[in-house]
Amino acid sequence: MRLIWITLILLTVGACDFLGDPYPDRETIDQVGAPTTSTLPPQPTTTTTTTTTTTMPPSVSVGRPWGTVNGVLQFRGNPQRNYYGSGPIPDRPEVVWRYPESAMCSTSSVGAETRQWCGTGWTGQPVVWVRPDGITEVIFGAYDRAVHFVDAQSGFETRPPFVTGDLIKGSVTLDPDGFPLLYFGSRDNKLRILALDTDTPYEIWSLDSADHPGIWNNDWDSNPSIVDGILYEGGENGFFFAIELNRTLEAGRVAVDPIILAKVPGWNQELINAVGDSNASIESSIAIHNQRAYFTNSAGRVVGLDISKIRQGEAPVVFDFWAGDDIDATPIIDDEGFVYIAVELERFLPRSSEVGQIVKLNPFTDGDPIRWSVSVPGIDGEDGGLWSTPALGNGVLYASTHPGNLLAINTITGEVMWQEPIGWHAWSSPILIDQTLLVAVDCDAGGALRAYDVTQPFAPQRLWEQPLGSGCIESTPTVFNGYIYVGSRDGFFYAWGSN
Repeated sequence: MRLIWITLILLTVGACDFLGDPYPDRETIDQVGAPTTSTLPPQPTTTTTTTTTTTMPPSVSVGRPWGTVNGVLQFRGNPQRNYYGSGPIPDRPEVVWRYPESAMCSTSSVGAETRQWCGTGWTGQPVVWVRPDGITEVIFGAYDRAVHFVDAQSGFETRPPFVTGDLIKGSVTLDPDGFPLLYFGSRDNKLRILALDTDTPYEIWSLDSADHPGIWNNDWDSNPSIVDGILYEGGENGFFFAIELNRTLEAGRVAVDPIILAKVPGWNQELINAVGDSNASIESSIAIHNQRAYFTNSAGRVVGLDISKIRQGEAPVVFDFWAGDDIDATPIIDDEGFVYIAVELERFLPRSSEVGQIVKLNPFTDGDPIRWSVSVPGIDGEDGGLWSTPALGNGVLYASTHPGNLLAINTITGEVMWQEPIGWHAWSSPILIDQTLLVAVDCDAGGALRAYDVTQPFAPQRLWEQPLGSGCIESTPTVFNGYIYVGSRDGFFYAWGSN
């Protein structure tokens, strides 16, 4: 690997300071005379038209699949993180296959504690794609330390698993431009590229976070995004990376020659002083839209970078905001460029009360960027907020909260129009396809999938609920051509379809 990066100085250009102010004069929204902050008790049509260019994502790619490959290729489907799959969502589905024969488990250490982990976890969304040979293939990483390749129809292996040195928590990414390449990170400190040009996947490149010591940890949980031949990724070491892939395909064999174009620290001393600890890792995934890349970190910072000159090693900060607590959920960008963030409530700093946990931000203003916010407190003093990434529809945001409520929020006013209990620890991200909303529920009671008719977006009607009964569904499902694909903490991966 060649290396030409320089560490970039985080200069804020035309944006609010990340420590901000308490927003005593927060603006109200003109369209509806509703308050800009809602407090909860502790308790759109998608298209299957493929974006045919993978240069910089324009507004017209919002809500659409990404790339020239038929499938769902990354976490939340595209670089704006707002495409959820191709329908229909099956009606009252049953499990049509379970993979593998025995549970996928391994041990891993968090701090001084070593324990067994099974199945797939957060975020864990599978890739589902149609291969050149016509086979629809499901690809996912799991807690048995391996990436698995499964026939979407039969549930049998299509390729042998690729084994890493530790758990795989995040979601894998398939190359959107048709190169037989898979991108993913692991808790073994490596960000990897696998070649899929043979029956057996093999590693052709890796980036070890030990070679880039940062502020917190060495894992790679963020889901890579490939735009115009550049890989964008965040690490738990606290750095944002932009990596030129230099992909080639000759005589059926694929190759890469990566160059790190930019390596941007997501923290500074002022941020660390504000939160009172050094946890400033990047576990969320990078969101990209119209020459900007947005990332969040575990210290609550939201950063927007101008990437129009990223190949010259330039990525100036053009937006900088501090939300006050950990942001592991991925930012979402709408067709106007507004950014939606979902924040955890763990540190209980005053800033969390000022900002809230679900926030719509205007990253283009020189003033207060908060358009509206919603507070999501915990139950009886426990953690609140969200780990799940909300689903953006036409004028509505659907959000699954850690305390256990599903919310429908008006994206113009920020008003919570509807809510319903779905069970504590709702970390799986909701899926919105056509007029159906799919949500993982009852994590603390064996796990289940539930669907709603959202023909009336602010008045969802329950269609069905199918229990799993054996394990929490933390992972985000992928819906493709009438089937639901998702793993569970019970050790297995499932395909659900109508009988």
